Amino acid sequence: MMKSPLMMGLLAIIFSLSLVACNDDDDVKTPNSEKTVFEIARDDSQFSTLTAALRRVKLDDVLNGAGPFTVFAPTNAAFTALGVDLATLSDAELSAILLYHVFAGARLRANDIQEGQTYIGTASNTGPGGSNLSALIEKTSAGVSVNGKVKVTQADVIGKNGVIHIIDAVLLPLDIVGHAQANANFSTLVGALGTATGGLVNVLSAAGPFTVFAPINQAFTAISATVAQLTPAQLAAVLTYHVTPGNVLARNLSNGQTVTTVQGETFKINIQGNSVTITDARENVVNVLLTDVQATNGVIHVLDKVLLPANL
Repeated sequence: MMKSPLMMGLLAIIFSLSLVACNDDDDVKTPNSEKTVFEIARDDSQFSTLTAALRRVKLDDVLNGAGPFTVFAPTNAAFTALGVDLATLSDAELSAILLYHVFAGARLRANDIQEGQTYIGTASNTGPGGSNLSALIEKTSAGVSVNGKVKVTQADVIGKNGVIHIIDAVLLPLDIVGHAQANANFSTLVGALGTATGGLVNVLSAAGPFTVFAPINQAFTAISATVAQLTPAQLAAVLTYHVTPGNVLARNLSNGQTVTTVQGETFKINIQGNSVTITDARENVVNVLLTDVQATNGVIHVLDKVLLPANL
């Protein structure tokens, strides 16, 4: 089984929130200390839409359980701004959205969130094959945001079985393109998808599933002279060389494995301990910085260089 490699200073990842869980003995007593996270929301009128939705799909019982839970809680105003009549959603659809706001297994307080970017697995297991969907948390001097745009307006509402962070918008599960758009480190990739022929933004927003080996901005900068000379069709060939069918998680990859891409050519996976690299068709060696960013229609693995096919 392949383990996720270190982020080499670019991104931080916490897939197991137990790594940063706080002990109950460390809790500071507050007016909510004897309430569950659901009871805190139930007793606060700004969460009446949220609590009604949780009750409808019986997640109130879950969030009254032992936990611990971390809940990013949208206010009534956030649901109003969403502009969606929740009554038109099926129970399964509503549950998937609500569980996307929950991180089970630990109480993740503001001080536990690392500076920079952190991908966390949510309780929403509606990814391909029942995979738990990822969310991006970013902590800067300006505060904490989720998936690029949703702001934490109040952190650390502590209950007996977890913690609530109040947010100003409803989180919606992201597909592959949505994840790329949410992370500023992929802005060059997003622009390239729009420039290339083949309608790749629409393709990667479709049902899939797809596995995308996604280069960060610095990867494109390093070969900017080459990229500038590519036609839109050639750019499409380069980009589709980073895509393979299926939801291929890190554990599905093995040392020496040959991966066939949507573009038609192959590349090779190399695994030595926690070091994971890819050898492309031109014998360039590319580092895998991060694995298993799970989207609704596939999974993203992050690269420090652009993979180049033999034929352009």
